[in-house]
Amino acid sequence: MANRVIKQIIRTHETSDGDGVKIQRVAGFNNEQFSPFLMVDELKSDQRKDYVGGFPPHPHRGIETLTYMLKGHFQHRDHMGNVGELRSGGAQWMAAGRGVIHSEMPIMEEGDLHGFQIWINQPSRDKMKPAEYFDFQPETITEHTREDLGLLRVLAGNLIANGEALHGPLDRTGVELSVSDWRSEQGQQLTIEVPEHFNMMVLSYQGSVAIDGQTIKQGELALLSKGDKVTLTSGESGGVLIFSGQPIDEPVVHYGPFVMNSMAEIEQTIRDYNSGVFETY
Repeated sequence: MANRVIKQIIRTHETSDGDGVKIQRVAGFNNEQFSPFLMVDELKSDQRKDYVGGFPPHPHRGIETLTYMLKGHFQHRDHMGNVGELRSGGAQWMAAGRGVIHSEMPIMEEGDLHGFQIWINQPSRDKMKPAEYFDFQPETITEHTREDLGLLRVLAGNLIANGEALHGPLDRTGVELSVSDWRSEQGQQLTIEVPEHFNMMVLSYQGSVAIDGQTIKQGELALLSKGDKVTLTSGESGGVLIFSGQPIDEPVVHYGPFVMNSMAEIEQTIRDYNSGVFETY
């Protein structure tokens, strides 16, 4: 079996979105090694002013979003009538397809917020399909605990971890992928087996982990080489998100909340949204 190693480390950068929500972001719209993922946002603050504005109604087309809450309480609403609550330990998934207008607003009035929103590209065959929404609460997320491992939570897809086959509750993404959260103590190890042709990346959100002797520190995302397995060793108590997925070998054209395959499709999307077409879906 071929071991994956770190090819590139990218530092997250501070930005804001929605109504002034503070975010640490790493984007890879034009990086083939990210595919099928497009962007990862980390939302983390103990200050109400940093998140209280939330994400008022806004559109999307051509992407999926996976939102994962470590701590906090938000509510999703969309123009199709879906309403869902995202609470600590839970997650929600939305496929925008041909168009959706949604909001994500805090229910919490105070306290800590810590969560992630992951943008996933949709292959061209799915970009004009009807939108979908699905949420899954903390008790439905697959958890695997061992003394030498720590806690592994599998949100999406299939994963072989330390020889155990695991399956997350989200299995309706447009391409095959996996998203997991590993929380560990110093010296613990996690070995993951994935298809050799899949892309793979690791984001450290607390502490640090090492892959083949190279360290990923908090706030860093590592893009890994091809291979069919990788071993992570925790340098200290912490947490990482682990992503793997089938690459989408198609052009990516990104404009704000829209991701299509050509500028002509982006221009049509803008016309559709401005003329109210999204609201008719």
